[in-house]
Formats: sequence, C-alpha cells, structure tokens
Amino acid sequence: MVRRLGAVAMRGMTRTPVLSACTAAACLAAAPLARAHVPDLPAGSTEVPWTFEPWIVCLLLLGSALYAAGLRNLWRRAGIHRGVSGWQAAAFAGGQLALVAALVSPLDALGTLLFSAHMVQHEILMVVAAPLLVIGRPLAVWAWGLPPRWRSGAGNAARLGPIAATWRLLTHPAVAWALHGVVLWAWHMPRLFEAALARPGVHTLQHTSFFASALLFWWAPLGSASRQGQGASMFYLFTTMVHTAALGALLTLSPALWYPAYASTSPAFGLDPLEDQQLGGLVMWVPAGLAYLAVGLALAARWLRDGGMARGSTLKMQTPGSGTK
Repeated sequence: MVRRLGAVAMRGMTRTPVLSACTAAACLAAAPLARAHVPDLPAGSTEVPWTFEPWIVCLLLLGSALYAAGLRNLWRRAGIHRGVSGWQAAAFAGGQLALVAALVSPLDALGTLLFSAHMVQHEILMVVAAPLLVIGRPLAVWAWGLPPRWRSGAGNAARLGPIAATWRLLTHPAVAWALHGVVLWAWHMPRLFEAALARPGVHTLQHTSFFASALLFWWAPLGSASRQGQGASMFYLFTTMVHTAALGALLTLSPALWYPAYASTSPAFGLDPLEDQQLGGLVMWVPAGLAYLAVGLALAARWLRDGGMARGSTLKMQTPGSGTK
C-alpha cells in the first residue's frame, strides 16, 4: 500500500509545473484589476506600500491550504515523509514565501520605481520561487487534498493524448532551455521592457512568461523522477548561467541608459538612473549565476554518487572465480 501511494505521488510529479504555472499566471493576471502600474507616492516620500491585491493573496492562501490538506491526507495514508519528504514540503513553503516577497511585499511596487528592484523581483520569481515549487511537487500533494472523484478526473484529463504530448514537448530539456532563454532576452529588449512598464497587461504577461518558462526550465534538473539526463541538465544549467551573466554584464557595463522610464523615479532613492541600471545588471550577473552554479554542482555530486553506488553494486555481485572462462 505504501509503495502504491508513493507511486501515485511520483506520477503526480510529471504535472507539477503545469498547475504551478497556472496558479502563478492567475495570481499575476489579477494584479492589474485593482491598482495602477506605478504607485502614487506622496511628494518627497520613498515609502512603498505592500501590494495586498485580494486575488493574489487569496490564490496564494488557497494553494497553501490545499497543499497542507493534501500533505496531511497523504502522510496519514502512506506514513510521515512517504511519497513527499519533509524537505520537499519545506521547499514548497519556501517557494510560496518567495512568491509573497515578489508579488505582495513592497518589492512589487518598488520594481516600478527602480530597475534594480525590478531585477530582484524577476530573479526571485525565476531562480528562487520556481525551483522551490518544482522541488515541492505541489500537484501530487494538491491531488491528495481534492475529493477522490475530482482527483480521478484530473488524472484522467492529464493523460489525454494532446495534453500529454504537449506536456512532453514543453518539458523536454532542450525545448524548456531554449524557451526560457528566448523569453529572458526578448523581454529585456528596451521596447518590450518599456511596454511592460507602461501597460499593466503587458507587465502581467512579462511576469507570467518569466515564471512559467522558469518552471519548465527547472523541471528537468529538479522535478523529473528519472535520474537519466543529468549530464544534459548540467549543460543546460551552465549555458543558462553563461547567457544570463552575459545579459547582466551588458546591463552593468553599458554606458547608455536602456530604460528611460526609470530616469524620473530612481533619483528619489538616491540613485542615478545609470547606477540603478548597473545595480540591476549586477543582480542578474552575480546572484542569479550563483544559483545556477549551485544547482549544477549539486547535480554533479549526485551524478558522481549514483555512479559510485552503481559501480559498488556491480563489484559486490562479482565473486572470486566468477569471471569469464
């Protein structure tokens, strides 16, 4: 019974980023409904408010409550830490807190006033919240929080041919890597970035595409139940670290201002617009690069450990005189 329950949870992993991406997209899409893109601050004030957008807060609370209910049901049936471990549950909690920091805290409004704050927000979505949510396997746990009939219907729908084929395509490591790279570079083109600053709907699309493509990107190294393809995952992590560092370096070292929209708001915080851009470029260049490097090193260590264990098992199976004649 325990093995069967664990297998159900593992099968749910294959659909984890889909529901995570949908939840994030719904949260982000709600943002323009109740507030303008740039907050109205009193003259001379630099105090930025929290963004208590009701739809975002309600959806984050709903996701957390359903995860808690599912985890309780799963562990009640399978045993504590079976199917989904304690550290994976903690990773989900960390991912939810990262979403709160990016979408609810003053950082959300500050990102409309400072380019560097906007970069911090983007990196929290892409290299903190996304990988933590993938590790947490929320779909497997959320399914256990649903009534049995709903759980069965969701599983049957996910196994439909077109849906399954689309998911396999989007989660293919090369496809997810390319999609994430294109999204990252395209949205930092000055015309598209300025459009996101000027139009709330475009800004929502920007954040949604950043987060959704990041969920797909992190799926191969962190969410797949298979241990195969770890070498390819390390390659994709390394190349992503290189091209994001290149973009960060361009922003940091450029003598020209890429996004003039911040020229009128950054001086209120004691930053020249070009200094603000350089600081934002450094955020993308260094901390984000370290995140990719850390995951790559962890994968390398696991790859070496698994290879050593496999060789050890082979040696144990061999006995003196068991060689070929």
